[in-house]
Amino acid sequence: MRRAVLNVVGLSARDLSSGVMPRLAARAARGSVAKVRPAFPAVTCTAQSDYLTGKQPSVHGIVGNGWYDRTLSEVQFWKQSNRVVLAPKIWDELHAKNPKLKVANLFWWYNMGTAADISVTPRPVYKADGGKIFDIASYPQRTKELLKRDLGDFPFHSFWGPRAGLPSSQWIADSARWIEEHEQPDLSLVYLPHLDYDLQRFGPADPRCDAARRDVDKLVGDLAEFLEARGVEVLIVSEYAITAVDRAVPLNKVLRAHDWLELKPEDGSLTLDTFNSKAFAVVDHQIAHVVVLDPSIREEVRKVLLATPGVAQVLDADGQAAAGIKHVRSGDFVVIADGHSWFSYYWWEEGQGEPDFARCVDIHRKPGYDPVELFIDPKIRFPMLSVAWFLLKKKLGFKALMKVISQDASLVKGSHGRIPEDPLDWPVLIAPASATLPAQIGSTDVYGQIAKGF
Repeated sequence: MRRAVLNVVGLSARDLSSGVMPRLAARAARGSVAKVRPAFPAVTCTAQSDYLTGKQPSVHGIVGNGWYDRTLSEVQFWKQSNRVVLAPKIWDELHAKNPKLKVANLFWWYNMGTAADISVTPRPVYKADGGKIFDIASYPQRTKELLKRDLGDFPFHSFWGPRAGLPSSQWIADSARWIEEHEQPDLSLVYLPHLDYDLQRFGPADPRCDAARRDVDKLVGDLAEFLEARGVEVLIVSEYAITAVDRAVPLNKVLRAHDWLELKPEDGSLTLDTFNSKAFAVVDHQIAHVVVLDPSIREEVRKVLLATPGVAQVLDADGQAAAGIKHVRSGDFVVIADGHSWFSYYWWEEGQGEPDFARCVDIHRKPGYDPVELFIDPKIRFPMLSVAWFLLKKKLGFKALMKVISQDASLVKGSHGRIPEDPLDWPVLIAPASATLPAQIGSTDVYGQIAKGF
């Protein structure tokens, strides 16, 4: 038996009845489908780690897409080493049973230094002169060059940022076909993010999202049929569902107003001082880890957070234990947004000491997730001219930043991270009818469905 798991990011139980995804809806109708109670937080790295270890963050340690490292006094976002996942992964169990079993991991996160037999992941080349070449990494090393030879370069600019869209997911799907034809893995994990982008940009009810739904329906339908024709069983799963939001809550501005944030003046900007701040927030969609470095203000910080419009819950250590997220990487408080809010990382007012990365696509230096990176600033009259001017300066050897990202957080209309009350807004697992899934399963139960039968 061979199996592929297609991770259709953002797919909800509600989408299956939308009328614009007929092939996925038909698969659900003839197969077995379960709503998946989301991982907490319901974000990419945590959900994938739940699925691939069968454990919660309190065990595997992935408390979000990023966290504050208390030893380094640094916020770490979107790290790629598989060794930060502190529980055995599914390929560890499968290899223990059968060392010859072959696992391919295509673009699921924490995909470097993994014991999967084949891995492909986005990975720019960072030059000594500060330049960056957009690229991928692979194991074995030759896989990268063979994929690029046959499929062309990975369309990195469509994987995240204002141009995020279908080409990246199409390339990943094509790479899954290539890996199947050349390697015949026993288990393939395939990440397909396209649906994620427009649902965050516009909100899930916006008619403009239906084009993305139709694109994903075709993409996934075609890939699933290709794999099944080669005797591969297909599971379709999603990490979370996106719900509508209309309010961005800048927690660091709230903390700054109480003089708990320490900021460093640097070349005309104000950057967050994580060594000397009394309290600050590491935000991640609808969840935030609030770090309190001065224990004497902890109760006051909790009260201020609870009184902040848009905040639904503030979890202390006991609350985090109950939610399965108590870990050394977690904040002193884990803050949960209400159903129509999300958390921005901003600590400044526009034009008043903004850090140099604020208007750039820069997922590693920002101490929090920034979905506004999906938008070019509408105030820029000729954005393509701005991009062309940046590229010319880089070509001529000048240092430059591509500052085209808006600082208007109200542009974002969809988010995720909290656990929605309505199960129609949960992710789904679609399996063959023989799986006989219950109506609902937990995020850690997905592990058993992936490993089943090997």
